[in-house]
Amino acid sequence: MKKYLMLGGGLCLAMMVTSCKSSESAYKKAYEKAKQQELAQPQVNETVEVTPVVNTPVVSAPQQQAPVSNATVREEKVSMVSGEGIKNYSVVCGSFGVKANAEGLKDFLDKEGYSAQIVYNPERQMYRVVVATYDDKAAAAQARDTFKAKYPSRSDFQESWLLYRVY
Repeated sequence: MKKYLMLGGGLCLAMMVTSCKSSESAYKKAYEKAKQQELAQPQVNETVEVTPVVNTPVVSAPQQQAPVSNATVREEKVSMVSGEGIKNYSVVCGSFGVKANAEGLKDFLDKEGYSAQIVYNPERQMYRVVVATYDDKAAAAQARDTFKAKYPSRSDFQESWLLYRVY
């Protein structure tokens, strides 16, 4: 009888050990899957045929940019989560409710050569990924435009915005 109890207990123990799932979080798995799908999508390069104009002087028109004073800025009270200190104006390229997602974007930007930082807004319970930070609004607006131009195919980066840190 004891042999059967020991055998049954051993079988139950073996089933419990082999049926355990991975300790990896579902969020991390979903993030990795989305990242793989994004990388697997083929890059589409459009070609435009240009017809040269003969005997016409080329005059470059000044590039029209929105005045810096009109650049939209959100004011938020935020605290540092990771990275170095932020200045008055920051370029935010991502907002997440889950810290792990913000850390994933920060890791990507760090690999791209940026010194990304994560700040937290407790009022909105959002983690903001900051790609650059400046003391003045003009420099921050220029950095935001340069960042958007570097990643034209990333729609999430095209929605980058300026954050003014409220103390």
